[in-house]
Amino acid sequence: MTRVLPVAIAALLCVACSHGGARASDASAEGALYGTRAPFAAHAVYFVVTDRFVNGDPANDQREQGGVHRTFDIPVRCADGIDGNIGYLGGDFRGVLDNAGYIRDMGFGAVWITPIVDNPDEAFTGGDPVACGSSLTDRGKTGYHGYWGTNFYKVDEHLPSADLDFRGFTDGMRAAGLKTVLDIVGNHGSPSWTMPVAQPGFGQIFDVAGALIADHQNLPPQQLDPRNAPLHAFYNATGVVNAEEGSIFDGNLAQLSDFDAANPAVFEYLAGAYEHWIGQGADAFRIDTIAWMPHAFWKQFAERIRSRHPDFFMFGEAFDYDAGKIAEHTWARNGGISVLDFPMKQAMDEVFAGTAGFERLGSALHLERGPYANPYELATFYDNHDMPRMDATDAGFIDAHNWLFTARGIPVVYYGSETGFMRGRAEHAGNRAYYGQTRVDAGARSPIHGALTRIANLRRDTPALQRGLQLPLRLQDDHAAFYRVIDDEGVRQTALVLLNKGDAPWSASLDADEVDDGTWRDALGGTLVTARDGLALDVPAHGVRVLLRDDLPGRPGLRARLHSLMSGRHGGPDVAH
Repeated sequence: MTRVLPVAIAALLCVACSHGGARASDASAEGALYGTRAPFAAHAVYFVVTDRFVNGDPANDQREQGGVHRTFDIPVRCADGIDGNIGYLGGDFRGVLDNAGYIRDMGFGAVWITPIVDNPDEAFTGGDPVACGSSLTDRGKTGYHGYWGTNFYKVDEHLPSADLDFRGFTDGMRAAGLKTVLDIVGNHGSPSWTMPVAQPGFGQIFDVAGALIADHQNLPPQQLDPRNAPLHAFYNATGVVNAEEGSIFDGNLAQLSDFDAANPAVFEYLAGAYEHWIGQGADAFRIDTIAWMPHAFWKQFAERIRSRHPDFFMFGEAFDYDAGKIAEHTWARNGGISVLDFPMKQAMDEVFAGTAGFERLGSALHLERGPYANPYELATFYDNHDMPRMDATDAGFIDAHNWLFTARGIPVVYYGSETGFMRGRAEHAGNRAYYGQTRVDAGARSPIHGALTRIANLRRDTPALQRGLQLPLRLQDDHAAFYRVIDDEGVRQTALVLLNKGDAPWSASLDADEVDDGTWRDALGGTLVTARDGLALDVPAHGVRVLLRDDLPGRPGLRARLHSLMSGRHGGPDVAH
């Protein structure tokens, strides 16, 4: 039986009176309940390719840079008229900071920006030709994305303004209520060989004083002589390894200069550079191509960073849909670095852009004794700059966000997805197209934006959705029902989440053993809902209902499952199974 009460009566009731959770005066008699205590888990992440977001300062565009190998505005023509671009387009620190309020108001607490380090000043003349939708092809491309570092201590000239350096940017973001997640690279520098004539910067590394300390000299990796040529010592002499011949992680990626992880000078250079950027205000790291460097390197790196910056949050990109493989990076023995949740991304694509049911997501959760050190600290997402954007309807994006911001993990949303920007487009076919201030200003008119803002702000205000254990009740076809529960450090809260990705309303029904009797607050509707001997509740088509209560589930079966989830939330070889 369900009874809905007017909002005006809420002041008379003492239960579930805020999103923030009750400040429990006594700890749970059976111990704390939480998915993670990582402070960063409170923050959903908005990801921008900085050059492609907003051009806030045209004075730093460098439109004449590169001469015959120009770097600004280089279109990649596509047959359907929706083009890509492999040149710089003007996005910068000012463009992000000017729109910090837009990002914060959507419900995000952090912004992940692409690497800020100096990149070459010309378009690359080697590699394979770029074509619409091609991948790992770099001829004619520039370092607009930031991943082709030449001096890891220097900000690329396209990003700062005369009155806004990186320190000023991070200070401004923090003042606007946003943390800065800095994308870093440990595996490689810029493209380094196959050029008809060697180009300045490509395959070269400069130190903090601007001195040349490494140079690939336009030689293929097998022709390098690290033992006898000091400028080669930064690099591995292993060429491309095809999947048929072994692991692609054993060789270089495309023509990128491949750093030698066993060289202490490489470690000191990179660790020193990234400590410098922490000193300039970076709040967390996203680690590019983490799987291309050995675990020992990242363990040493993580220990170095956290010895000086305890609890500093890092998550890496291991582009693999096998949970068992990417989970290795999360283990303490390998540095305890979280990862982007590629297996969940694959499942989300099948569910929200395809025809699969919610049960497909269940297999990717790994809530008990799974491969990950802690699944609640994974960075969850459905697409990004390295793959085609999710090709979903507006309703599909809304459904995806309703899951992303209520299920376990730290949500990451790629810029423009709040309006379905360039959906389905691959890297050189529009995936990284320029967004611009006009689209930002029009964003609120998108139904995707409105629904995202609603659910993301709810997560931002609701501890159970940020850090609580996830207890699934049902994940089947178009419907999902689960709890998120936290009882930790003085905060006690239960969130009951009901999701419907179907085209018709869902009359959800929970049995008496699945929900406690009593009054719940409808977090999105503002009403009060009373459950008695079960619960029946309507969930709109492509909708979400979240009921909150500042107490713990009392049903014995639910309480037992929560404590089983609590004891089993850690996985991998670092805990006993």
